Order: sequence, then C-alpha cells, then structure tokens
Amino acid sequence: MHVPPGWQKAQGMVQKLDQKLPVANEYLLLSGGVREGVVDIDLDELNVYARGTDYDMDFTLLVPALKLHDRNQPVTLDMRHSALCHSWLSLRLFDEGTISKWKDCCTIVDHINGATNYFFSPTKVADWFYDSISIVLSEIQKKPQRGMPKVEKVEKNGTIISIILGVGSSRMLYDIVPVVSFKGWPAVAQSWLMENHFWDGKITEEEVISGFYLVPACSYKGKKDNEWRLSFARSEVQLKKCISSSLMQAYQACKAIIIKLLSRPKAISPYHLRSMMLWACDRLPANYLAQEDYAAHFLLGLIDDLQHCLVNKMCPNYFIPQCNMLEHLSEETVMLHARKLSSVRSDPAEHLRTAIEHVKAANRLTLELQRRGSTTSIPSPQSDGGDTNQPDDRLAKKLQQLVTENPGKSISVFINPDDVTRPHFRIDDKFF
Repeated sequence: MHVPPGWQKAQGMVQKLDQKLPVANEYLLLSGGVREGVVDIDLDELNVYARGTDYDMDFTLLVPALKLHDRNQPVTLDMRHSALCHSWLSLRLFDEGTISKWKDCCTIVDHINGATNYFFSPTKVADWFYDSISIVLSEIQKKPQRGMPKVEKVEKNGTIISIILGVGSSRMLYDIVPVVSFKGWPAVAQSWLMENHFWDGKITEEEVISGFYLVPACSYKGKKDNEWRLSFARSEVQLKKCISSSLMQAYQACKAIIIKLLSRPKAISPYHLRSMMLWACDRLPANYLAQEDYAAHFLLGLIDDLQHCLVNKMCPNYFIPQCNMLEHLSEETVMLHARKLSSVRSDPAEHLRTAIEHVKAANRLTLELQRRGSTTSIPSPQSDGGDTNQPDDRLAKKLQQLVTENPGKSISVFINPDDVTRPHFRIDDKFF
C-alpha cells in the first residue's frame, strides 16, 4: 500500500533512534484527515487547517507503536478504570524486552504486594513520537535528496502529529496517529457479531474482524495519561465497500454542511455522522439503499437522523452499541446544535450550495497554486476507497424539489417501530 513519500526512510530512521517501533510494521493509510472523521478522535485540540489555503489533499496514517498479533482468541482489555469504548493498556501483555524499551513512555502503578505495573501512556507515546519525527525530519532536510517532498509544517495537535508536505505543486496533509495494533476482535464487541448486518453476504466476517486499534484518545472523564480509545478503522474500510454510491454522496454532502455549521462548540464530529450512516444501512432494505437517484432523500434522512440523535442525546457506537457517544454533552449544547440543524432542514438546498461554494473556492485556490508550479503524481491510499463523491449542484436542485413537493414535512430513515417488515423511509408519520 502507499504511504507518504519518503515515509519508509523516515520510519527507518525513527526506528534506529531507540529501536522502539516494530521493525516489520503495518500502516493503515486512510483518505481524509482526522478532521474529516475517518477515525474516532476528538477534534478539540486540533488546529484548524483549511483545504485550499493550507493543503490540497489530506490523509490519516495509523502507525503502530506496539503490535499484538499472536492471538486467535477474543482480546480482553483492562476496562476496569475506563468508560465504555476505552481501555488502559498494561505492558504485562508483552515480553520483558518490550517493557524495557517502552517503560519511559508509561505511567507506573505500584501494587500493595510489591509488584509494579507499567501502563502504556498515550500522551507520553505521542510526545516521544513527535520528538522522534522532528529529529528525523530535521536530519532529512539538512541533506535534501531528489524526489523527497518538502516539509512545510510539522505540528503536534494533542496526541496527533500533523505534517504538511510539498510534493511538486501540491500540499499534502498527513495526520499521523500512534496506535496499538491488535489482530482479532475485542471481547467487548463480541455481541455485535451475533446481530444481522447490511454487509452480511457481501464480505466475509474474517475481513470485517481482522483487527482493531487503540488510538490515543480518552473519554471525557477519563485519565488522559492512561486511557486509549478502541478504533475499528480497519473494519470500517471493509464496510465502506458495501455502501452504495448514492448514500456515500449524501454522506459527503451532509458532512460538508455540518463541518461548517456545527464547528463551535465542538460536539458533533463527522465520525458521529459516519456511525449514523452505518446504523441506517443496517435498518434500511438493501434494495432501497441501492436506488441510484435517491441521494437527496438520503441526505434529508441523515439530517433528520442527526437531529433525532441530538434531541435525544443518543448516538450509539456502531460496534459497541452500549456506548453512547453523545452522553457527555450538556442539554444546552445539544439544543444549540439542534436549532442550527433545524435551519438546515428548513432550507437544505441553500446550505448545500454554500458548502459547494466552499469546495469550489478551495479547488480554485489549489488550481491557482498548481499553475504556478509543476504538477506531479500523488500517491493515493488503497485502504479507504477515497471520498470522491463531492456534493454538486444537481444534488442541491433535487433537494429543493423534494422540499417544495413536501412542504414542512420530515423525511427520516428511522425505523417504523410498529412494522419492521416495511421499508423504513418516512415522510411525517407515513412510512413508505
């Protein structure tokens, strides 16, 4: 798979600094940066970057600091100290050599019986990773080589390292996330496998549950130095293959709207919207979701779903449904966002056109910069189908038609609780 230009060399140099990183490592490259919701990481600590102004293309790179790939049984994590979807990680799962290499990136807990437990610290790992990458990039820049990208910016955003590389006339943003990589499936998500899902029969269970990660993010009441968040990014890459192009187009359009509208205070992220879309795929009949000309219907449905989640302060994690991702929000915050979303719902076409204009303006900036320099080929991630379904004017026109034909009516993909045998598409109280 493709990784950032020059990354293999940089990773090799990071490994040589103190031999911490696994020698044979496996990266996951996702199209879209962390701000685009490709992984479940809180956006509060991230600096604001604008497409067109700061970068032209964005990616997320998951880099395993530790790997636990030798187990076939369900992985049981230490969740005694954590909220749902989160865990501490004791290095007792690893050998003495690993403990020795990483103990300076751990918090230490001494037990009454005299034993010492080392807990892998996401904040300390992120600090080490940023320092190591900075040293390596500084060395590379001292001896620039032909074909190597120009490092335009390196910033630490919480536990994420954001790097903007100049490749020819393009600027590529990479959000690099240090993670812990596991083969297999976490025991806490075993019950999810017992349910029926939209991807059944389209891809194998083995493809879906091939592995998961711990990413450096904690719960709102958790201890930042110790708590990691479970991430199913590898599974989501596989599930995305089963989602229709029209629903993906609606998702991209809805994401473009909410990123601008609901950015302050930060409460709703594109990852919440992605989770809602996966739930909708499970609820709705496959033949309905396959309708090629229903992108406008799906967009209105996603907006209504998001409104429903806000009003009820409930957005279950797709893989661990008992985890409510909106539980921590105040009533004041959810109602503020619900009111903003009501303005979108009253005139969705106009809000979509505004979002489209933002995309076009960013593209114009990119083209202008590329005219000044020479174009170059840019590697693309193979791991995450690419978010190429940008919203366009045709979708806005279709939206306008739907709203005009159904004045004041609600269109939602929520299930009819009285009749689960019928398609779950609703206008007001009628299900079609």
